[in-house]
Amino acid sequence: MESRKRKAESGKRKVESVKDGGVDNLENLLVWQKSHALVLNIYEITKDFPKEESFGLTSQMRRAATSIPCNIVEGKARGSNKEFKRFLLIARGSLEELKYQIVLSRDLNYINEKKHNILIESAKEVGRLLAGLIKSL
Repeated sequence: MESRKRKAESGKRKVESVKDGGVDNLENLLVWQKSHALVLNIYEITKDFPKEESFGLTSQMRRAATSIPCNIVEGKARGSNKEFKRFLLIARGSLEELKYQIVLSRDLNYINEKKHNILIESAKEVGRLLAGLIKSL
C-alpha cells in the first residue's frame, strides 16, 4: 500500500512540474506521447477507408482521436488540477468513443483483425495512463 501511495505521489509531482501547460512541456508526459501516436495511427489507417466515409466514420474517428491529446493540452493550460482533471475525463470519454469506432471499423471490414488489435491495445494503454493521471490529481 505504501509503495502505491509513493507511486501516485511521484506521478503527481511529475504533473505539477509542467509549469506553463504548453505543448512543449506536455510532450514529456507519456500519456500525451501515447495519445499523439494513436492519433497518427488513426490518420494513417483511415486513409484507406472508403471515400463515402470521408465525412462519416473517417471524420468521426479522426476527431475523437485528436480530442484526446487536445484535451490533455487544454486541461493543463487551465492552470488548476481541478480543471486538468475535468479535461482528462473528457479525453477519456473521447477515447471510449474511439474504441467503439475501431470495433465498428473492423465489423465493417474497413480494417483487419491485426490492425484492430493494434489500435485497441494502443487505446487501452492510453486509457491506463489517463486513469493513473486522473487518480494522481
